[in-house]
Amino acid sequence: MSDSQATVFSNPLREGLLSRALPAPCSLVIFGATGDLTHRKLVPALYNLNADGNLPPALSVVGFARRDKTDEQFRAELLDAAQKFSRQKINPELWEGFANRIAYHRSAFDDIEGYHSLARRLDEMDKTQGTRGNRLFYLAAGPDQFETILNNLRESGLNVAPEGGWARVIVEKPFGTDLPSAVALNTLVENAFPERDTYRIDHYLGKETAQNIMVLRFANAIFEHLWNSRYVDHVQITASEPLGVEGRAGYYDKSGAMRDMVQNHLLQLLCLTAMEPPTDLSADAIRDEKVKVLRSLRKVEGADVAKYAVRAQYSAGNVNGKRVAAYRDEENIPPESQTDTYVALEIHVENWRWAGVPFYMRVGKRLPKAATEIALHFKGAPPILFNQSGDTSQALDDNVLVIRIQPDEGVSLRMSAKLPGTSLRIEPVKMDFHYGTSFGRPTPEAYERLLLDAMAGDATLFARRDEVEEAWKFVDAIRAGWESGKDQLAFYSAGTWGPSEADALIERNGAAWRRL
Repeated sequence: MSDSQATVFSNPLREGLLSRALPAPCSLVIFGATGDLTHRKLVPALYNLNADGNLPPALSVVGFARRDKTDEQFRAELLDAAQKFSRQKINPELWEGFANRIAYHRSAFDDIEGYHSLARRLDEMDKTQGTRGNRLFYLAAGPDQFETILNNLRESGLNVAPEGGWARVIVEKPFGTDLPSAVALNTLVENAFPERDTYRIDHYLGKETAQNIMVLRFANAIFEHLWNSRYVDHVQITASEPLGVEGRAGYYDKSGAMRDMVQNHLLQLLCLTAMEPPTDLSADAIRDEKVKVLRSLRKVEGADVAKYAVRAQYSAGNVNGKRVAAYRDEENIPPESQTDTYVALEIHVENWRWAGVPFYMRVGKRLPKAATEIALHFKGAPPILFNQSGDTSQALDDNVLVIRIQPDEGVSLRMSAKLPGTSLRIEPVKMDFHYGTSFGRPTPEAYERLLLDAMAGDATLFARRDEVEEAWKFVDAIRAGWESGKDQLAFYSAGTWGPSEADALIERNGAAWRRL
């Protein structure tokens, strides 16, 4: 097996049930190394992987940025950040060993000589640190810098690995702002790196529960037999947060909830929920099934936009007992902004499995709590034995399977049970599984898994080009309806669960939003 091939670990006692690709020795180059993403997410993730013994022994981290600083200054800054944001307490001895792998490379993104000197430095690291010609380039800079960085990687030859090695690129979202810009970005990336070496990162897919959706479905026959229109009444996907724009006004007011969350995170969760079983667990087999879901979505356009989509913006209110300003009164937000901070959708997956089952999706800022979940609401039992009186107050609650993505990752199932006593009284009860307590160890952060996978060449949890573009086709049709001016922007008070229009969207089919 060549150095560029992934090594597979397997337990012979559980062959086929336990396997993972091992990360290969490499140099990780982070463009935008002095930015927020590097300090809050990437370096803490790398430190935790190192502390858990999961990093390859030969790994070098090179920060690429324009500010003038030494390796020692850069390491000291990263230590301060890791102490704030790492899920594990920093062990000084472990940090010292990890920090020795980190170097700083000063260059402007548009300085081609900086890339040539980087190439020479990486060649030297291959000799002295055993990184074997493997290079992983992480675009942690702003999207406006992607073209410059990618063009210079190509012009300097860094996009082509030395013989026996590999060169890969990780691209952070947003993957464009609409379909034309996404196509342009994908073409730009493709000019430098082939699709097999391109890793579009969506941190939601690195969350443990998101990864577990396929296991829950396809490794448990009790669920998979029920996972269809015969038994499921509807599905709800919710992503709520109590935060406002939090200093991201420049980005968020151009994006809004639809672009920021629906196009990527929530449609990815919908795909994992609705997809058919893949032929195998290879990256492309899984992503093929996800693309089929996106292509099966009923297009929402024209007059249907007002019927199936609600957009809203928060006004002043109280969140967790604290008075907060309206979105339009936030710093650097235009006073007449039409940006959506809340979106609710009724989505139909028009295929054999899901015909007639609505998928309700809602996402919003300044909601009462932070939570992301998928809830399958099953059809009710026949009104024969326990719910035949016609008294709606005595009606049985639906069985609901809830997959909690964050913050308390786990799965719960609501069912009905008899209340202890001499009378027949039925109450809902819940079977609950929590990752944090069931396995006796902390759940890794999403970036930890995704960085390891990129080092190992496993693209399963990364978005493919056609996934991105199909998602934009669906989203752009809705946004075109909004921008035509035919619908009205709704409003909701901060600290509530959204506008009345969103309640009406789901209630017209006899359902109601789950109380989180």
